[in-house]
Amino acid sequence: MTSVSRWARYGTALGVTGLMLVAGCAKGTTPSSSGGAGGGIDQNAPVTITIGDRPTPDKPNDLKAFNQKVKDFTAKNPNITVKSTETSWQAQTFQAQVAGGTLPTVMNISFTEPANMIPNKQLPDITDELKLVDLTKDLNPNVLKIVQDANGRIYGVPIDVFSVGIAYNRKLFTEAGLDPDKPPTTWDEVRQYAKQIHDKTGKAGYSQLTTNNTGGWMLTTMTYSMGGTVESADGKKSTFNDAPTKKALQLLKDMRWTDNSMGSRFLYNQEEVRQDFAAGKIGMVLQAPDAYDMSVKQFGMKPADFGEGALPQDGGPYGTLTGGSLKMISPKATKNEVVAALKWIKFDQFDKYTTESVAVQDAKNTIADKGFVGRPSISPLSQATFDQFNKWREPYVNVPVKQFQGYTDSTTSLKLLPEPSNKGQEVYSLLDPVVQQVLTKKDADIDKLLSDTASKIDARLAR
Repeated sequence: MTSVSRWARYGTALGVTGLMLVAGCAKGTTPSSSGGAGGGIDQNAPVTITIGDRPTPDKPNDLKAFNQKVKDFTAKNPNITVKSTETSWQAQTFQAQVAGGTLPTVMNISFTEPANMIPNKQLPDITDELKLVDLTKDLNPNVLKIVQDANGRIYGVPIDVFSVGIAYNRKLFTEAGLDPDKPPTTWDEVRQYAKQIHDKTGKAGYSQLTTNNTGGWMLTTMTYSMGGTVESADGKKSTFNDAPTKKALQLLKDMRWTDNSMGSRFLYNQEEVRQDFAAGKIGMVLQAPDAYDMSVKQFGMKPADFGEGALPQDGGPYGTLTGGSLKMISPKATKNEVVAALKWIKFDQFDKYTTESVAVQDAKNTIADKGFVGRPSISPLSQATFDQFNKWREPYVNVPVKQFQGYTDSTTSLKLLPEPSNKGQEVYSLLDPVVQQVLTKKDADIDKLLSDTASKIDARLAR
C-alpha cells in the first residue's frame, strides 16, 4: 500500500514473449502500441517530460541529490528536457488527479492502482517501449504481473516491493524477559508477548495502525495471516465477513480490553506509530522492514534496538501481504515521451542494479547521506540481477542484518499475497472505522460492524 514502501526472494529471469520490434524500421525509430499521439518513435527528437515526486524543500539533501540526478540524466540525454513537480501519490486524492488530467508524465503510485486503471485505459501500454530501452529483461516476472493485463501487455514499471512482517523493540523484549532473537511467529505468541511486555515494562506491548487507510490495510494483513481474504478473486464482492477477519478483530479486542496490553493510544498513522515505536513506547507493530530507515534516521532509534520478524500466522503458514510502488506514465504521453520517461526510470531506478560502478557509488552516496545499505528487502528485479547487486555492495552494508533474521527466513517460506485487486484503497478506508471502534468502544459488536461494512464495500465494488 504505502511508501509508496520494500524487500528478496522471487523467481527466475523474465521471459516475456511477443516483444519483438518490427524489423526494417529506421535507426532510432520504431512503431509502438502505446497511448498518446500517433506515429513512430524518434529517440533523437527533442522531447520534454515532467517527473513527479520531487523532494520538498524541507529535505535539502534529498532535493540536492534529485537535482543532481536530473542534471546528470539530461547531460547523458541532451534531447530530453526534464521538468519536475512535487506531485506524489496520496490515496485520498489520486483518482481526482487522474480524472482532472493533472498528473506529470511519470510518477510513483501504489500497487493497488493498476488493477482498476488498466481496464479503464488510464495507463498506456508500454510493452514495446520497455524492450526498446532494454529494461524488460531485468524485471522480476512475478512482480511484473501487477502491471500486466490478461494478454501479458505491460502498463507500468514496478520499482519498490515490500512484504509485511512484525517490527519489535529488542530492548523491550530483553527488559520483559523475552529472547530478542526469537520474535513471535504465531498470533497466540503475539498476545502472550504483548501482555508480558506491558506487565514488565509498562509500555504498549503491541500497537495497531488505524487511520489514513492503514487500519484496513493492516486488518487485511492479519486476515491473510489467518487464512482469509477481503475480496473475491474477481474483485466483485467482499469476503471478509467470515471467521478469519472476525478472529483478527477479536484478538485486537482481547488485547485491548482484556489484557490491557495495547497502551492508551489507538489512532495511529504510519509515521506516528513509527515515532512512538522508535521512542520505546511500543513493543511490537506490524511493519515492513523499511520501518528501520525512518525509525533510526528520522526518529533516533538505536540500531541495536530494532528487530524484524515474520508476519505471525494462525493455523498456517498462509502468507503475508505484499505491495509496493511502481512508476506510472501518463496516458496522455506521446510515444516519444513514453520512451523518454522510461529512459529516466531506468537511469533513476535501475542503473545501480546493473552496473557495478553505479551500485558502489550509490552505496557510498547512501552512507554519506547517513542512509542504510543492506537492509533486507524484496526485489523488483530478477533474482540473478539482485544477487549480483548485493554482492557488489557487501563491503558497504551498515545495517544489523542478523536482527532481521526472522523476516529474512520468511521470504522463502511465506507466500506473498497481493493487496485487494479492486478499489483496494477504498476498501481499506471503509475498514479503518471497524478497527478504530473495536479498539475504542468496549461494547463494539464485531459481527454488526463487519456486516454493515461489507454492504458498503459490496456497493462500491459493484460500480
